[in-house]
Amino acid sequence: MTKKGTLYGIGVGPGDPELLTLKAVRILGEVDVIFAAASTKNDYSTAYAIAKPHLKDHVRIVQLGFPMTKDEDALKAAWRKNAEVVAEVLDKGLDAAFLTLGDPLTYSTYGYLQRTLLEMNPDLRLRAVPGITSFHAAAARIGLVLCESKESLLITSGVADPARLEEQLNTADNAVILKAYKNFEEIRDLLNRLRLGDTTVLVSRLGMDEESILMDINDAPKQPHYFSLALVKRKKP
Repeated sequence: MTKKGTLYGIGVGPGDPELLTLKAVRILGEVDVIFAAASTKNDYSTAYAIAKPHLKDHVRIVQLGFPMTKDEDALKAAWRKNAEVVAEVLDKGLDAAFLTLGDPLTYSTYGYLQRTLLEMNPDLRLRAVPGITSFHAAAARIGLVLCESKESLLITSGVADPARLEEQLNTADNAVILKAYKNFEEIRDLLNRLRLGDTTVLVSRLGMDEESILMDINDAPKQPHYFSLALVKRKKP
């Protein structure tokens, strides 16, 4: 009986190829297959572009297409289809890596893939390799202390319900709002109303071409880039 391969969920960090961990680089040089997620509308994968300098020559690259839709049935069907592709590789005894931005278990496509694979076969060998998150890299980029001593740090999504986001911000000392592009106008209005606008930094395309760091969120366009996050401090740094 062929021994099944192992799938590694590799966090490639926020954009700079030098921010991959040593462990991630080692595994990328050892696996037989690299899986990269992309939209079904095109075959470009940002995670693959980041990891590419660390990949061995002639390694097999498999693109997994995911539709940009809110239709849950369509999404589940896509995850199932892609999980079957991955499982087929593992069943052959080959080791593989799934590339994902930031950390594989923080707002990541890998989390959905992991869940689907385990539903199909709980005995599959899956290993997550942590990656540097966008908000840790953004804080380092501008020298901003995220939290200290007894302070709290909220990590939340910009696509959350505005009322829920307001409730969260009212109880947190500091916050990170990921996916800030989606409802940015509402988010900006809320932050200004809570008097947090002047202590919020908007970071877009960190470590990539056209990187943008705005110390005043009121200077930001109505629709920031897809790769945007907000760092919120209750007190001025």
